[in-house]
Amino acid sequence: MPGEVVAARRYAQAVFALAREQKSFDRWIEGLAGLRLLMGAPGAAALFGSSKATEQAKVDLVQRALPGLAPLAMNLARILIAKKRTALADEICGQFQQLYDEERGIVHASVRTAVALSDGERQALVTRLSDLTGKSVVVETAVDPAIIGGMVVRIGDRLIDGSTRTRLSSLRMRLQEAAG
Repeated sequence: MPGEVVAARRYAQAVFALAREQKSFDRWIEGLAGLRLLMGAPGAAALFGSSKATEQAKVDLVQRALPGLAPLAMNLARILIAKKRTALADEICGQFQQLYDEERGIVHASVRTAVALSDGERQALVTRLSDLTGKSVVVETAVDPAIIGGMVVRIGDRLIDGSTRTRLSSLRMRLQEAAG
């Protein structure tokens, strides 16, 4: 799996360089999304993974299913088919989107709270995280009653754990250490 992520990142970086050079980010996002949907669809994925189907039959499927696909995106599809890497389409699309977001100064934050945030709390959190990172932040929230209170925020590989559960656990450890 890690090798697939590395390979997908390389494809995404190459495609991103082309998109930047041609100023065609929207066209690439659209094309990659189409490839992601097609190559990830159960019936199509079975065909792409089949050794019985010819390479040309697989290319023809892409051309029929995605008639408006840009020529360079079609070339990417041909390469993925030839190298038997169509399963990477989803990861390539995700990696490309991440590179595009970085280019525009956008980061994604995953936030877990014990209770749902109100719109005002959510906006205050976005503002605070934007101030903290110096970037525009897109927040995805989830409710996790196990954290008891507070929140756990993940931005990339950075974790900010302000949960009541972690604070209580830390207090318990300090009390145990003090008691000897």
